[in-house]
Amino acid sequence: MAVCAMPGSARAADTVISSQSAGQPVPGQTVTSTSGAGPSAKVTSTSGPNPGEKVISSAPAQGPAADTGRVAALFQQRFPDLAVSAVRLTPYGLYEVQVGMDLIYTDANVGWVMEGPLIDAATRRDVTRERQEQIGAVSFNELPLNLAVKRVTGDGSRVVAIFEDPNCGYCKQLRHTLEDIPNLTVYTFIYPILAPDSRTKARDIWCAKQPGMAWDDWMVRGKLPPAGNCDAPIDQVLALGQRLMVRGTPTLFFPDGRRVSGALPREELMAYLNQTPQKGG
Repeated sequence: MAVCAMPGSARAADTVISSQSAGQPVPGQTVTSTSGAGPSAKVTSTSGPNPGEKVISSAPAQGPAADTGRVAALFQQRFPDLAVSAVRLTPYGLYEVQVGMDLIYTDANVGWVMEGPLIDAATRRDVTRERQEQIGAVSFNELPLNLAVKRVTGDGSRVVAIFEDPNCGYCKQLRHTLEDIPNLTVYTFIYPILAPDSRTKARDIWCAKQPGMAWDDWMVRGKLPPAGNCDAPIDQVLALGQRLMVRGTPTLFFPDGRRVSGALPREELMAYLNQTPQKGG
């Protein structure tokens, strides 16, 4: 799903980096498998006759099970710039390495890693997305909604909280979609992470007489309010987003605890809104 990523955040690409050749596909060779990684995953090999060539591979990792702590240590040695949150053994024989909200898959010896969708071939389930929803679940009642800009249409029975940056193109796209949804309560956490002037725009909008209307005026109609001078809770929102591991915008939170990233199309967004407990406020 398309999001505006903060500078320095991991790129959500389907990439596999291999550092060993034993038991792995020969670079350039096509491999067919009915289990393991998703069909869009790519392998980039760092060994063999043609380094850098891409092959399609969805074969599960082979070899004896390893302690997750050992896998975490090996992973950290090979990728010292990535902060590992957790390592778990999956039912598919792969190790799931959590880096923030991103999931990376590897084998017991960290001989290769893959970032991309892991698809269960039997059920066609996107295992990666399901796991990210579980990891990212947040109790809606615990969100500090006093730090958000509130906008209500109709009876407000459909509810969503969104982290957005005022310079995020995908956030503006989502806002156009929201304009057409009735009976909606939106809590907007203005999360200035993308550009130097994002913080200034966040302050001006928060300090406007009607912040909710000012936000829509800017995101939908391109109209900014006058310069503001108030105690806008920008630092508190930035700290909240870091704690919740919000690394891109828009990021949506629903009352049932689910988190979704990206500018959802209307039908998908309505499905999320209508399946969640309806409560105005």
